[in-house]
Amino acid sequence: MNDSLDLMVNVLETYRGRDKVIRTLCYGSQLVGGVLSQKTAGSSGVGKSLLLFSAQLSHCRTVLRLFDDLSMFAYSRSYGLGTTESDPGLRWLSVLTNVADQLYYPCEHVAWAADAQLIRVKSDRWWTLSTLLWGASLLLGVLRSLRVLLLLRRRLRKRERTRQMDSGEAHVNQRSEVQHQVQAEVLSILSSMADLGNAIHWMPAGFLWAGRFPNWLVGLLGTTSSLIGLYQMPWSEGGATD
Repeated sequence: MNDSLDLMVNVLETYRGRDKVIRTLCYGSQLVGGVLSQKTAGSSGVGKSLLLFSAQLSHCRTVLRLFDDLSMFAYSRSYGLGTTESDPGLRWLSVLTNVADQLYYPCEHVAWAADAQLIRVKSDRWWTLSTLLWGASLLLGVLRSLRVLLLLRRRLRKRERTRQMDSGEAHVNQRSEVQHQVQAEVLSILSSMADLGNAIHWMPAGFLWAGRFPNWLVGLLGTTSSLIGLYQMPWSEGGATD
């Protein structure tokens, strides 16, 4: 019990950890609220309250992201053009992902400021642009994970061919390491695909399934992605946008 409490406190004391918890609560509330809103009239009041709570948490995260530009810039700058990356495909997919992430923040800031009536521009186009950049980042992330899986498969085959040259324990450790990396990339793909489904839903009407998801489905996809993010947090290294 104490260990679980200490873990939760440690997570909430970090910005990224707190954001992931808020994100999970946001989508979880939307999932439950969406389900209850489709039930009997007696449950609709609770469902509506949960949807409003979800909207407030989403707004909270948007405001907090006003301060993410500098950290994202520092991450992009440290990666640069990925000269330390051994595979050219991974290198350029990562660079393009960083560009999309970096541009996402100012576009969202403009949209938020327009909605808050701090500036006199229409927010719709800026929300669309920020969502488009988020979707592009997610798609690039999926492609990068698929590339990593391909390289891991090649590495595993190479190690199988040289198995007789390795000690039994070394081979088992290497195989276990590769399997752990494969699991992490598969989870990243599932998380990104869930978020990509929502990103398309929030695009202007007429684009694929934009605007067609019920609240509970948006919540389900977001909760799935958020729980994967929480699970992977000790191993995560850097910058996804939402």
